[in-house]
Amino acid sequence: MRVLERLDELYAIGGGPGANRPHPSAAEDDAHRLASSWLEEAGLEVEVDRHGNLFGHAQSAESGEKVSDTVSDTVWVGSHLDTVPQGGRFDGALGVVAAIEAIERVGAGSVAVFRGEEVGCIGSRARVAAGDPLPTTFLELHVEQGPVLADADAPLGVVTGIVGYARGEFVLEGRAGHAGTTPMTGREDALVAAAAEVLRVRDAALAIDDAVATIGRVEVEPGGSNVIPSRVRLSLDVRAPDAERLDALVAAIGFEPDYRVEPAQFEGSARAALRDVIAARGLSVVELPSGAGHDAGILATAGVQAAMLFVRSLNGGVSHSPDELSSNEDVALAVDVLTDALAATTR
Repeated sequence: MRVLERLDELYAIGGGPGANRPHPSAAEDDAHRLASSWLEEAGLEVEVDRHGNLFGHAQSAESGEKVSDTVSDTVWVGSHLDTVPQGGRFDGALGVVAAIEAIERVGAGSVAVFRGEEVGCIGSRARVAAGDPLPTTFLELHVEQGPVLADADAPLGVVTGIVGYARGEFVLEGRAGHAGTTPMTGREDALVAAAAEVLRVRDAALAIDDAVATIGRVEVEPGGSNVIPSRVRLSLDVRAPDAERLDALVAAIGFEPDYRVEPAQFEGSARAALRDVIAARGLSVVELPSGAGHDAGILATAGVQAAMLFVRSLNGGVSHSPDELSSNEDVALAVDVLTDALAATTR
């Protein structure tokens, strides 16, 4: 299957270990050039917008001209090609190569390859902010990046929406002192106070269904191995499926976010098309939220009928890692379902 061969070609760009096509980089540019050659090979009209996003538009079989002023021209399918350092083989790339395959089979719609998804959906956000034309429908295939589908023994899942998230920090103050001469009683150790905050943040998230909270960065001052910490800075990343639970989590933790992205819900005909296609194949329809951000979420909040199809992740659902894995059989099934959903939305 060309999808698997193309995944291998993209994975080789940037050198290992893993996928190394960060935004912006020469490796990301190389990946876009390679994808552009595949679009031309598929007979699509290639376009690069002012933000660097790459498109491949289906053309009329009779005239060879770009399909325009039709329903099919308002359907985009795609994802991104940038990666985190030492990322996985499938993240983003699968959605792009599957989109090319699906549109080549159906002969309608447009492939969309966005820039900089891993660093905040740079390309899709720029297009929305600039008021550039958007599709009426956007379909995105992506690996799950988690264990839910594997635990459910389901090859595919329909995404209900993308969680909202808020980011900020805590700063804990203490008093520095000599590690050997200051008695344990009476110490003002900022790191000990921070440890209690880490556990409190965890418990706040556990108390709210489907909420998560992460402290991924700890900065300790003055940072000497023989000095009692006087100041600790903790990063906060909290997420929840809807605004109500996100608000509740932020309030329970008690911090002022300096960055917030609202949840995006996938509703309407595009999501229904994925459900119908999966059900028609006699498979159980598993629905689940996405705990990670995607370009589909940016377009959904801009009013696009967006939908996402997840393919089962193996290896415990690990992602953003060379250990990221989905089976060839699941990938082939996902491409077929994406193709059928595209055909349904471009009739």
